[in-house]
Amino acid sequence: MHCRKRWPLALLLMIGITACSSLPTRPAPAIEIDLPRFMGTWYVIAHVPYWLEEGKLTARDVYRLREDGRIDNDYVFKRRWDGPEHRWQGVSTVQPGSGGAHWQVQFVWPFKSDLHVLEVSADYQWALLSNPRRDLAWVFHRQAEVDEAELQDWLTRLSAYGVDPTELRRVEQVPSS
Repeated sequence: MHCRKRWPLALLLMIGITACSSLPTRPAPAIEIDLPRFMGTWYVIAHVPYWLEEGKLTARDVYRLREDGRIDNDYVFKRRWDGPEHRWQGVSTVQPGSGGAHWQVQFVWPFKSDLHVLEVSADYQWALLSNPRRDLAWVFHRQAEVDEAELQDWLTRLSAYGVDPTELRRVEQVPSS
């Protein structure tokens, strides 16, 4: 029964991610990602969300490198502060020759979507990601809270990659006081 409830939602998730767009695609940046260092928990600080991400709280991605070279990709979130935590489980495949910067993400077979790691800090504390059309984007950080000056710097950086910074929305990680 539990799997039956998740299937329609996961299908809608993938349709939303792979929906057609008139924006041109752009190649993954020519950077090298140290995949073992990239693994772990990343808090979604801000994003240009697709419709299934709208309104999610405490959103984070958890990555685990598998023995076969693929990546277990869990998206964890709440819908309300006093509600339960939800987890969508997917698998990502790093595309050969991309230096670890181009992933294909799959939450529901047979649907896949492309993800580019645009930039990651030298200490692997923050990362900027987008889809190839640059109409979806994510700001990741190892900590749930960051200051506004850092966020503004990341918005400027994303703009240089072709992401519209006015479309980015902050993700609430802790309740407002």
